[in-house]
Amino acid sequence: MTTFEELGVSQPLRKAVEELGFEYPMPVQERVIPRLLGDANDIIALAQTGTGKTAAFGLPLLQRIDPADHTPQALILAPTRELCLQIGSDLADFSKYIPDVKVLPVYGGSSIESQIRGLKKGVQIIVATPGRLIDLIKRGVVRLDGVHTVVLDEADEMLNMGFLDSIEEILSNIPADRKMLLFSATMPPDILKIAKRYMKDYEELVVGTRNEGAENVRHIYYMVNARDKYLALKRVVDNSPNIYAIVFCRTRRDTQEIADNLIRDGYNAEALHGDLSQQQRDIVMKKFRDRVVSILVATDVAARGLDVDNLTHVINYGLPDDTAVYTHRSGRTGRAGKSGVSIAIIHSREKGKMREIERIIGKTFEHKDVPTPEHIIEKQLYNLADRIERVKVNETEIAPYLSGISRKLEWLSEEDLLKRVISLEFNRLLDYYKDAPKIDFIDAKPSRSERKARKAAAEREHERPKNDREKDRRTAERGFERVYVNIGKRDGFFAGNLIDMLNRLINGKRVDVGRIDLLPGYTLFDVKKSDARKVVGALTGAEFYGKRLHSEIADPERDYSRIAEKRKNKAKKTAS
Repeated sequence: MTTFEELGVSQPLRKAVEELGFEYPMPVQERVIPRLLGDANDIIALAQTGTGKTAAFGLPLLQRIDPADHTPQALILAPTRELCLQIGSDLADFSKYIPDVKVLPVYGGSSIESQIRGLKKGVQIIVATPGRLIDLIKRGVVRLDGVHTVVLDEADEMLNMGFLDSIEEILSNIPADRKMLLFSATMPPDILKIAKRYMKDYEELVVGTRNEGAENVRHIYYMVNARDKYLALKRVVDNSPNIYAIVFCRTRRDTQEIADNLIRDGYNAEALHGDLSQQQRDIVMKKFRDRVVSILVATDVAARGLDVDNLTHVINYGLPDDTAVYTHRSGRTGRAGKSGVSIAIIHSREKGKMREIERIIGKTFEHKDVPTPEHIIEKQLYNLADRIERVKVNETEIAPYLSGISRKLEWLSEEDLLKRVISLEFNRLLDYYKDAPKIDFIDAKPSRSERKARKAAAEREHERPKNDREKDRRTAERGFERVYVNIGKRDGFFAGNLIDMLNRLINGKRVDVGRIDLLPGYTLFDVKKSDARKVVGALTGAEFYGKRLHSEIADPERDYSRIAEKRKNKAKKTAS
């Protein structure tokens, strides 16, 4: 098996890589590294996400840097802030034992002044988004006439995002005798246009097959009525007890609504899309990377640069129009030799789109029935049994407490004790699925009993209101109280933020939240009557990104929309 030393990687870089846990190079690294260290032509490398491409270009790039020269010698362009930061972090790790090499990520959404200060201190490698780099060039604070290597990472996505003109402008500021590398998951026609225009005698390297998904990924589809997609999503999640997944949606609105619904229904989920502020996006991504959140509901653009290992599932809440997008989504699971699952929840009108994806990636989707309640409960129970078997028991630490607990529970038989352990974990699941209907797609017109069952299921699922008039209701369900808080969607406030605030601000037992209705300038939500005053007291005076909150028991006579409009107009006047 080839080693990094045999590829020509220097000792300081090898030492850093070994400490990061890389024993042997991955296929893309074996093919790219020797060419970059030698006198090879320009390179187009077609490699899926997770194949080790950052090290493939990063290690030889670092080795070719002159540490004594503090001007930019290499430029890496990436489509998103997140990918910039990820690449910058990886290069910093690789160059741990080359202290004089400086890497600077520059991107929008962050202070340009601090980036200018970093450039003035001297850097050899710039990792940039195209828009911010052009701004810095126009300000005259960055010069690229000493750059000898240019890398375009995720070039297909940069083109999808409309960066072609920006890339051309940037390349016009770089010497013509540069070495250029272009990394892409797919090979759309525009990639070839760039290659022919800006690359000299380029060599094309293909790791895997063009437009093919990862080899270790199973492709599964569930076909349901469009109205049942959310119900099917929950079944799929419940059927995977240790799920760690990204759910991809087509629009920002769908992304937020599905995440809100999952959070409201007790799932550990967050949304990631372009309507969030950069600070909110950073918080969400950190929680997902740290596994504080197990389900990330995201748009394709927002998830770019989110490099996460060990995803168990990628779930397509409907199929994208572009096969390349599906390939990129599915390539996020099944990495580094591990198995992964790419699931598509589709309706009948998407079947043709699925067949086209199958044709291009050369794989067949497996059809599966949506998991039944009985199967889900059985799977969850066996998972609990497995966790009980594997739990680490610290005999010394628990010994002082065992006798007291044993006396308290000695009246229970083994069977009674087992039932109680199971009930602690499963009462919610058992209650939820007690009368759940079958939701698999049925080609024929549904019968009257099926329509009735679906209607009942929709009511249990708390289907979202159709308009703001319904959302603005002031009365709560029986046993609950309706609460108002003076912040809404226009402020970037969503259901996940509300749940986070309540968990953070209220000590003791977790507050049960019922229906949450988000309006542009305010939010109404239900809590148990016994918790209402405590919730109002906790929220009033708290802050959300600098905005002071006011909360009260919802008053049927108050015109909250008018109050929100006044607040909006006042803010406009203050800003002007």
